[in-house]
Amino acid sequence: MIWVRAWHIIAMVAWFAGLFYLPRLFVYHVKTHDEVGYQQFCHMERRLYRYIMWPAASVTTLLGCVLLIPWVHAGLLPVWLWAKLGCVMIVWGYHLYCGRYVQQFQVRSMQHTQQFFRFFNEVPTLLLIVIIVLVVVKPG
Repeated sequence: MIWVRAWHIIAMVAWFAGLFYLPRLFVYHVKTHDEVGYQQFCHMERRLYRYIMWPAASVTTLLGCVLLIPWVHAGLLPVWLWAKLGCVMIVWGYHLYCGRYVQQFQVRSMQHTQQFFRFFNEVPTLLLIVIIVLVVVKPG
């Protein structure tokens, strides 16, 4: 189970790297006015989302489910674990919203400003802090 935990953490780091970087790309993409730059950002965002973030998110979730098996078998799901799972669901929602924004840039229907994406970019940082505190401290 220790290897499962190690790979879960590795995949989670890759997933969050994408969650940190993609919204930053959105900030720069909104400011781009030339066609070549616009298309380059579209290409970068699509590849990051499809080939890095989706596999990392899937592996993180799959291995997280494997790590839940002993807790479920023991009939023991403490409050901190429920809170972590709730945060993970929010992270998944954020991930899916990122995909929606990638699509909106592709079809040139993006309405958000760079200020929006600067704030949007902070969400995964806050979620990661909460998740780490829950897992390490195990409050309640």
